Amino acid sequence: MIRTRVIIKYLGYILLFNALFLSISAMISFANDEDSVSALLFSALLTAALGAFPQIFVEKTEEISFHEGLAISVMGWIITCIVGMIPYYIWGGEFSLVNALFESVSGYTTTGASILSDVEALPKGLLFWRSSTTFIGGVGIILFVLLILPEKKGVQASFYRSEVSDLSKMNFRARSRYIIRMIATVYFTLIVVETILLKLLGMTFFDAICHSFSTVATAGFSTKNLSIAAYDNIWIELVIMFFMLISSMHFGLVYGTMTNQKTNIFTSRPARMYMVVTFIGIILITFQLAQEKVYGLGESLRYASFQVISLVSTTGLATVDTAKWPLFSIILLLYYSIQCGMVGSTAGGIKFDRIYLFFASVKKQFKSIIHPEGMYVVKMDKKIIDHNLELQVMIFIVAYLITMMTTTLLLTTMGIDGTTSLSASIATIGNVGPGFGDVSSLGNYGQLPNAAKYILSANMLLGRLEIMNVFALFLLLCRKD
Repeated sequence: MIRTRVIIKYLGYILLFNALFLSISAMISFANDEDSVSALLFSALLTAALGAFPQIFVEKTEEISFHEGLAISVMGWIITCIVGMIPYYIWGGEFSLVNALFESVSGYTTTGASILSDVEALPKGLLFWRSSTTFIGGVGIILFVLLILPEKKGVQASFYRSEVSDLSKMNFRARSRYIIRMIATVYFTLIVVETILLKLLGMTFFDAICHSFSTVATAGFSTKNLSIAAYDNIWIELVIMFFMLISSMHFGLVYGTMTNQKTNIFTSRPARMYMVVTFIGIILITFQLAQEKVYGLGESLRYASFQVISLVSTTGLATVDTAKWPLFSIILLLYYSIQCGMVGSTAGGIKFDRIYLFFASVKKQFKSIIHPEGMYVVKMDKKIIDHNLELQVMIFIVAYLITMMTTTLLLTTMGIDGTTSLSASIATIGNVGPGFGDVSSLGNYGQLPNAAKYILSANMLLGRLEIMNVFALFLLLCRKD
């Protein structure tokens, strides 16, 4: 049985966390004498009041169940996205009700898809809030709730299990408190270092921190209409490429690399294969762009490297309009938008580890057909994969692809062309951001019908919550007992 008061109590904590960043955004707006002060301040006060109410009137509990942890996780994301749209809607501009919701969901789910045709028209306070939603959505909201959850009777573990896939926990079976510190160390270290480097390379401090939030959260929101192309600086691109790639890898492996532990990026076979597959895509697209004289060889390598890493990491920042690229390159980029980064990172998509496990399972099945009397197992980094986990991964992949294709079909019924429908579906459920057609890397989602924006907003949430958690909670709430 799920206790409503427990859910409300912890949803209040999540609202207070959002109110903190709304207050900071309001202060930035006030310091710059902008017209967004009232919208941000009202949103901060309203969110703080809603968050404080259950802390005053609902008694604290020392124990929550796994089902309650699941409900907090799913409903926490939903209520956060609703609260996040308030300052957009009040401020106005391009933000109608559906546009405000779409932008909020896109930020929190670290998708980076936008309805804005003129990002630079936003006041700095709203730009910072927009970037803050990506920071909160990256791992910030998870960290905050885990930190304030009581340690007694496995309360933290119940929430952690509901939020993080079993596959991502394979190499790290430490206490949840240690894992929280590990994630926080990696997340904040990457943001601080990237901010310093981008500032040294010519960005303003404001732009540097906004882009660092966006990069490490693999979100893709930029403060510029032309995204990273606006800077036309290869050194800025190299720094962002590095941090996009690192942020799309298992944070436990990144932490192991930072602290010189045995389990790290270079000793993990899936991590090495992930980098190899990414590098192969860069080489193939570089050669096609050069061969078809779209760019010179140097420019082809520069643009191919950035766009492949941007999409595979689900960041979605851009240095060029990929919609004009040859079909082979577009198909490759679509594949990377489906595969995406690794489990245990801020990246979305199916995740490379699941693709890796899928092919390992296929190999096992071939061996079983050839030698029916044999006994075979699937391994990752010399660890045997439990059959239930193997089945769980296969079901996830099927559910993911069915959801993606259903969304595509729904969009085509609204008169949206096939390329835009398919790529928008892939880009939103994978939390990638840009697609092709009308939603290309330097385009936006603003021209899509309102119904399509609602559907794609739901798609982004399903992708961020990895589909199965949402369906599991729905079935749980529908149970008669």
